[in-house]
Amino acid sequence: MKPKAKIILASLMIFWLFSFASSVRAESNAKSRKETKTAIRTKSSRSLVSVDKDKKAVAELDTQYQRAVKMNDTVTMERILADDFVLVTGKGKIYTKNDLLKDAREGKTIYEQQDEIEQTVRVWGDTAVVTALLWLKGTSDGKQFEYKLWFSDTYVRTTKGWQYVFGQSSIPLPQN
Repeated sequence: MKPKAKIILASLMIFWLFSFASSVRAESNAKSRKETKTAIRTKSSRSLVSVDKDKKAVAELDTQYQRAVKMNDTVTMERILADDFVLVTGKGKIYTKNDLLKDAREGKTIYEQQDEIEQTVRVWGDTAVVTALLWLKGTSDGKQFEYKLWFSDTYVRTTKGWQYVFGQSSIPLPQN
C-alpha cells in the first residue's frame, strides 16, 4: 500500500473511531439525562405529596389552635405552642406562651367568634407559615369587641411534631 493510501486509511479509521465514540457517548448522555429527569420527576412528585400533606397538617393544627383560644382550652394551646413561642401584635405588644396560657386560664376574654375567614399555608422543608384573616368577637374585661385582623403564624417541625413558634398580627382592620 502506498504511503498516501495508508495515511488516508488511518485517517478514515480514526474518524470512524471518533464518530463511533461520540455516538456511544451521546447515547449514554441521553440515557443519563432521561434517568435524571425520571429521578427528578419522581423525587419532586414525592416532594409535592409531602408538601401537600404538611400543608394540610399545619392548616388543621392552626385551626385547632384558633378553636382552643376561642374555648380558653389551655391543654390544647400548651400542646401546640412551642416553649419559646412569641407573639407580636400590630400595636407592638409581645406575648409569650406563658402569657397566653395565663390569659386563657383566667378567662377574662370570652369569644363568640375566633375564626379564620381565609387561610393560606406555605411550607419550606421543616418550616410552615400560615397567613390568616381572623374574625374576633366577644368581651374582654367586660368590654365588647369585634374586629378582623391578619395573622402570620410560623410553625416548625420538631421531634414532637409541628409546633407554633412565632405569631405576628396586624392592627385591627378598618370596619367596612
